[in-house]
Amino acid sequence: MAKRALVTGITGQDGAYLSQLLLEKGYEVHGLVRRSSTADVNTVRLKWLGIDRDVRLVDGNLTDLSGLIRSIREVKPDEVYNLAAQSFVKSSWQQPLLTGSVTGLGVGNILEAVRLEQPDARFYQASSSEMYGLIQEAEQSEETPFYPRSPYAVAKLYGHWLTVNYRESFGLHASSGILFNHESPLRGIEFVTRKVTDGVARIKLGLASELRLGNIDAKRDWGHARDYVIAMWLMLQQDQADDYVVATGRTTTVRDMCRIAFEHAGVEMDAHLVIDPELFRPAEVDVLLGNPAKAKAKLGWEATTSLEDMIREMVDADLKRLKIG
Repeated sequence: MAKRALVTGITGQDGAYLSQLLLEKGYEVHGLVRRSSTADVNTVRLKWLGIDRDVRLVDGNLTDLSGLIRSIREVKPDEVYNLAAQSFVKSSWQQPLLTGSVTGLGVGNILEAVRLEQPDARFYQASSSEMYGLIQEAEQSEETPFYPRSPYAVAKLYGHWLTVNYRESFGLHASSGILFNHESPLRGIEFVTRKVTDGVARIKLGLASELRLGNIDAKRDWGHARDYVIAMWLMLQQDQADDYVVATGRTTTVRDMCRIAFEHAGVEMDAHLVIDPELFRPAEVDVLLGNPAKAKAKLGWEATTSLEDMIREMVDADLKRLKIG
């Protein structure tokens, strides 16, 4: 009998790639989606991967405990992947209470629903490298102290520690993946990598003349979401639940990431890149660099897609989208 998975945030980048992986492994995949009048738009990532007809969508919201209990009761999942969140860091300063309610307290709601209805299910929480914030160590591992620098990171930290607490208090098989930045052609347009690749594609096609960015000297550890969802699945296949850093172990500036995109498109970066002080964060996270040694040793996982290959793939995908549009 096929395993059943319930994926919150199934219409996002990670949810789409994870669903594709689970379907390839023979799972029956159910996805929790918020009720919306723009349902066709929301499933665009699933359609991009050609799996929109293969997943089963369930109405639900992380802020509604009763609805989550009902969804867990109906689906009876073997595995639950909590990927849903208000996940745009910049918006968390403008909507701190919403971010706390969804990204933080929402984790408590889904954990409680699992505990009450399906306590033997294995649970994955999408934690974030943003929790490290003002970094306390040059390389961030599972042992590095956290110092969140945004309402989003604070909310993620609440969800992370609550997952640990439910594991230790109630014996749930609950694991957290502390994922460093992971991107793809399915990344939302508001995130810097996709903003860059879409902007470069528009400039290449004569649809725009400039790309406006904030702090291009910030450094990030970027990997491909398609690689990272494999780590999520591997965590729930372990006998013991645990927390893992998922990263490439390489850090690159936004400036150099931009250079890769512009060079691939054959466009001169300095002629089109504009630094806009309005786009700087109120509290910047200057450097993030993950140490994935534990994931490699215990899960047998490591990133396989280079930053260069990923950015080129994203530029090509945006050129294709814009030409079709």
